[in-house]
Amino acid sequence: MLLTKPQLSSSLLASTPLFTPASTPNHAKPIVASHAPRRRLRISATSTAVSPGATALSRVDVLSEALPFIQRFKGKTVVVKYGGAAMKSPELQSSVIRDLVLLSCVGLRPVLVHGGGPEINSWLLRVGVEPQFRNGLRVTDALTMEVVEMVLVGKVNKNLVSLINLAGGTAVGLCGKDARLITARPSPNAAALGFVGEVARVDASVLHPIIASGHIPVIATVAADETGQAYNINADTAAGEIAAAVGAEKLLLLTDVSGILADRNDPGSLVKEIDIAGVRQMVSGGQVAGGMIPKVECCVRALAQGVHTASIIDGRVPHSLLLEILTDEGTGTMITG
Repeated sequence: MLLTKPQLSSSLLASTPLFTPASTPNHAKPIVASHAPRRRLRISATSTAVSPGATALSRVDVLSEALPFIQRFKGKTVVVKYGGAAMKSPELQSSVIRDLVLLSCVGLRPVLVHGGGPEINSWLLRVGVEPQFRNGLRVTDALTMEVVEMVLVGKVNKNLVSLINLAGGTAVGLCGKDARLITARPSPNAAALGFVGEVARVDASVLHPIIASGHIPVIATVAADETGQAYNINADTAAGEIAAAVGAEKLLLLTDVSGILADRNDPGSLVKEIDIAGVRQMVSGGQVAGGMIPKVECCVRALAQGVHTASIIDGRVPHSLLLEILTDEGTGTMITG
C-alpha cells in the first residue's frame, strides 16, 4: 500500500504553536487507495487580526483534538533517532528537545538515540586528523575511534541530557557499553573501514527501569565487542535494534529529507504511508536508492521484530515529532508491517 501526499510548508508549520493546518491538494491522489486512512487533525489557520481570547481558544482546540492521539500512545515507548540538520541548528534542536519533554509529560515513553557526525569532524580537525569516508561511511582508525567516543559519549550525549533536564524532563545518558546495552561486532568490510561496527545483540534490561520511572534514556551509539574493543555503530541501525529490544510502539528516524519519494526527482511526491511489501517493491524498482536504503532496511528490520510502525520524518521541520505522533498528517513516511 502506498499513498502520496504533498510536502508541508515550513513557514506554515512555524506559525502554529504545536501543530499545523493540514490539507491535501486535489492533485495529490493516492497511488493505491488506503482501506484505513489516517484520521486527520484539523487545525484552522489563525488570522493575524484576532483577539487574545480567540488565540487562546484556538490553542485549546489544538490540545483537545490531540487527545485521541495522546490516549492511543499513553504508556507506549517511542524510539527517536536524532541527527542531521535537527542536531546542527540550535532552533531545531530546541524544537526536538521540547517535543521529547512534552511527549514524556503527556504519558509517552521516549527514548533518544543519537549520532554526532559534524561534531566528530570538528574535533578530529582540532587534533589534526582529516576525516576520511568511503562510500559514505567514516573510516575509523584507532585515533579516530578515540575521538568518536570522547565526542559522542562525553560531549554530545551529556549536552543533550542537560538540555532535556533544562526543558523540564529527566534524562539519563548512556552509551552502548553501559550494562552491555549493545554488543558490537566488526562490520564485514572492517579491513577498509576500521572500527565501524554492527549490532550483534541488544540487552535492554538497563533501559526498562529507566523508562518505567518516567526518565528519558539518551543513548550514544558507541559499543564494545566481546573483547572490549570499542566500535562506532550507525545510529539508524542502533535505534532500530533498540526499538525492537524495548518493544517500542514506534520508531522515528529524524533525517534531512522529507521521507520516501514516489519520484526521486519530484519533491512533491512524498509517500505518506507504505507497507513492507511496497517498500521492497520501491527498492527493487530503484525508487529508493542511495542513503535511503539503509534507513528503510533499518525500519523493515525493526518492524519484523515487533515494532508496530516506523517513520522516516523531516527533522528540518519544527516540531516534526509532534506532527508525526499527535496528528495523522505527519511530516514524512510511515512504514507499517
